[in-house]
Amino acid sequence: MSSQQPLSTPPRRTSRRAAPAAWAVLTALVVGLLAACGSSSSDSDDTSSDGPSAASGAFPVKVATKFGDITVPKQPTRVVALGWGDAEATLALGVRPVGASDWLAFGGDGVGPWAEGLYKKSPTMIGTLEPEFEKIAALKPDLILDTKSSGAQERYDTLSKIAPTIGVPKGGEQYKISWDKQTRMISAALGVPDKGKELISETERKFKESAAAHPEFKGKTITVGSRTGSAWGAYVHGTGRVDFVERLGFKNNPAVEAKAGDSFSITISRENLDLLDADLTVMAPIGIDAKKISDDPLYQAVPSVKAGHSVVFDDETLSSAFATDSVLSVAYALEKVVPLFAAPLK
Repeated sequence: MSSQQPLSTPPRRTSRRAAPAAWAVLTALVVGLLAACGSSSSDSDDTSSDGPSAASGAFPVKVATKFGDITVPKQPTRVVALGWGDAEATLALGVRPVGASDWLAFGGDGVGPWAEGLYKKSPTMIGTLEPEFEKIAALKPDLILDTKSSGAQERYDTLSKIAPTIGVPKGGEQYKISWDKQTRMISAALGVPDKGKELISETERKFKESAAAHPEFKGKTITVGSRTGSAWGAYVHGTGRVDFVERLGFKNNPAVEAKAGDSFSITISRENLDLLDADLTVMAPIGIDAKKISDDPLYQAVPSVKAGHSVVFDDETLSSAFATDSVLSVAYALEKVVPLFAAPLK
């Protein structure tokens, strides 16, 4: 199924919840398939064993998650990366997942151009909102990464029957985890925490340089929103896009924050599009042409838009770089997207 759900990506949690009995049957099927597959991982597939060796004596390791401290008993050699951006973080650490999810429908290996060429062999693609558990089990993983997802208990329970699963951190439900925490969790699970620290440090340096180069961002309010074919919305604090702009010195729109709930975004009716008003308004089209936003009379009437202080992404690659929020994509976005924010504020 498509990952592009109203009102924006990350998609909303599906409203179709499996009954406990159905989940029990599914879990039994998965466990049965695991037994049929056996525990051997001698396949000739390209696996994470080609990645960096863990520090001597690193394993077992424990990673703190919403679901408790998860133990990874030995260095993983077959990793399945399911969460939003998990595959890119894993690749940045030198490990190639055998299975992965393509949240932004990139196609191919399921990653953006900033991560192209990092696979030797394409991973098996797994669904996003509703991952095919049997397909995952058939890959015989020894580690499953799901650090940026809905954080649903039933999803975790089923995955953890297949292999040790690094789910969302505490408070990380509804895709609320930053690229640095994602990188930290995954590098710990892979036994290469120092590599994770290096990547985080280098990326933080790039953020500081970008912020220093654009002092006009500091203290300015910003709305980061999107429009699909059926809804308008804006993102809230704790989500990747907002984290990105806050690191540059912006302050997320207080009017949006006042309406924030548990979800990663709020929905805005057409009659209340003035809620998008800020020192800078940034909008992304999802499943529609950018002109559906920029040419909309009600959008044009928003004070910030009327003053020329707005950005509408009309380049899908740039929009995806901003949305992915992985340790690889943010570096690309800092180079390509930040100039778009600076232009309307000059």
